[in-house]
Amino acid sequence: MNRILVTGGAGFLGSHLCERLLEDGKNFVICVDNLYTGSMNNILYLNKNPNFEFIRHDVTQPLYVEVDQIYNLACPASPAHYQKNPIKTAKTSVLGAIHMLGLAKRVGARILQASTSEVYGDPSVHPQPESYHGNVNTTGIRSCYDEGKRMAETLFFDYHRQNAVDIRVIRIFNTYGPRMDPADGRVVSNFIVQALKNNDITIYGSGEQTRSFCYVDDLIDGMIRMMECKGITGPVNLGNPAEFTMMELAEMIIRMTKSSSRIVHMPLPDDDPVKRKPVIDLAQKDLGWMPSVTLEQGLRETIRYFRSIERLGKTCER
Repeated sequence: MNRILVTGGAGFLGSHLCERLLEDGKNFVICVDNLYTGSMNNILYLNKNPNFEFIRHDVTQPLYVEVDQIYNLACPASPAHYQKNPIKTAKTSVLGAIHMLGLAKRVGARILQASTSEVYGDPSVHPQPESYHGNVNTTGIRSCYDEGKRMAETLFFDYHRQNAVDIRVIRIFNTYGPRMDPADGRVVSNFIVQALKNNDITIYGSGEQTRSFCYVDDLIDGMIRMMECKGITGPVNLGNPAEFTMMELAEMIIRMTKSSSRIVHMPLPDDDPVKRKPVIDLAQKDLGWMPSVTLEQGLRETIRYFRSIERLGKTCER
């Protein structure tokens, strides 16, 4: 049995990853989370599985376990969360990477870093290939996350070159699906919650800025393929190259929820990227990976999830 550590395992992506890794019965999964943004609600059902263990731990502190693989997902990922405590966010990315790489070095584990499309900043190159070095503001309100993730990538490749640590680095573009926190401030969750309540849908700026949305099941499949693929360190973009404006997304969600919401415009936040779309040629060539879930298909499942938690009166308890 592979012993697999997932940091940030009680979060949106982490809980889906833990679930997928447990499906075939061949892995023992250790889920680590400090529950700063993760939720026990996301993993309660996994506690019944004898091959699952939860450890409440903050990756800014060392961790000593015996594992074969490490997925390092620990870090607040939405602007509302990572800007709430920017110093903590930077520490989680940098110290977390140092401690997980140190663990991988000690036990000889393969380690995957969940990096982000935010390393490209507000890109001057569109769409964004992995060879693009980005346009990041080092002193802005998003810098704690953007620069923290960039530094984590640097550490991964230095540990690989200096200590022969077996690394994998992926850059995740906007991902959505069930188990998103309704209060995380991300555009998909914001629009769906507002639409279900028939509140005004808030668009920042003109609404012509674009994003590319990847359904969570597709993303997790790519993540596992990257971990299992031999001889590839990355970085590799993982995202859906279908590009939509914020206006298109809002109108689609209003239509699918049969909402009476109106669209209102607010000032664009500082450093908010105008364009975001991945080049996924490397993922297609090296991993045989291509997202298969369309935005409308994925939104249908996500809206169903948000309807269910609204009906049950559930919140994201931490």
